[in-house]
Amino acid sequence: MRPKDIVNAWVDAFNQADVDSLAGFYSETAVNHQVAESPVKGREAIRTMFMNGFAAAKMVCIVENLFEDGEWAILEWRDPLGLRGCGFFHIVNDKIIFQRGYWDKLSFLKLHGLAQQDAGADAGHAARVPRGSA
Repeated sequence: MRPKDIVNAWVDAFNQADVDSLAGFYSETAVNHQVAESPVKGREAIRTMFMNGFAAAKMVCIVENLFEDGEWAILEWRDPLGLRGCGFFHIVNDKIIFQRGYWDKLSFLKLHGLAQQDAGADAGHAARVPRGSA
């Protein structure tokens, strides 16, 4: 499959909050780095990240643009609440080996009514809510 096809299927699984299907898109040693969070390493840890995220908030990914360049797919997304972001997916042998996502965590927390830690503390881990780059 082409990287764009894999990311389209990933978006479908994301929008169904299907953590098992989502985890299946990643290699055993994949890294998912949502820049508002610490990198998550390994398929099972990524599965847990999604499970915790979907338990905390209803997350939806609406594709704005999806580009492909060799082994990479680049996703620009929005959600129904107005949050926007982008994700970069490095895909080898039909598996995501690396993903990086950019989105505004403070806006996400406010839009979902989630608690924030003291700004002087590690605000990047306020609710451990991942976007999955979507």
